[in-house]
Amino acid sequence: MAHYAFLDDNNIVTEVIAGRNEDEVVNGISDWEEYYGALRGQRCVRTSYNNNIRKQYAGIGWSYDDVRDEFVEPQPFPSWSLDSNNDWQPPTPRPSIKFMWNEELQLWIEDEMVGTLEKTDEQLHAT
Repeated sequence: MAHYAFLDDNNIVTEVIAGRNEDEVVNGISDWEEYYGALRGQRCVRTSYNNNIRKQYAGIGWSYDDVRDEFVEPQPFPSWSLDSNNDWQPPTPRPSIKFMWNEELQLWIEDEMVGTLEKTDEQLHAT
């Protein structure tokens, strides 16, 4: 089974479906991107659930970069910018996994939920 992303006129993903594998030929049809695209009247691009092609699995609202032939997730916060690998980067590096970004304050704050979950996990393993 392969997965396909439908794109609008701005290369934004509007839907992702499961479809035929690229190597399947059914009733003379072998180009499934073209087939699904014509069926829907939208551009269709294959995406990989295992991130084997086009960098990462496409999601609704993601964009498709024609030049780099890869999917880019939506900008998580207005202050974040794309790096040369098409990954969103915060204005300041993340200090550790226990922090989450606060856009209003423009800084990393300790994520209390992560700490709570870790304590619960530690308590479960201590018994």
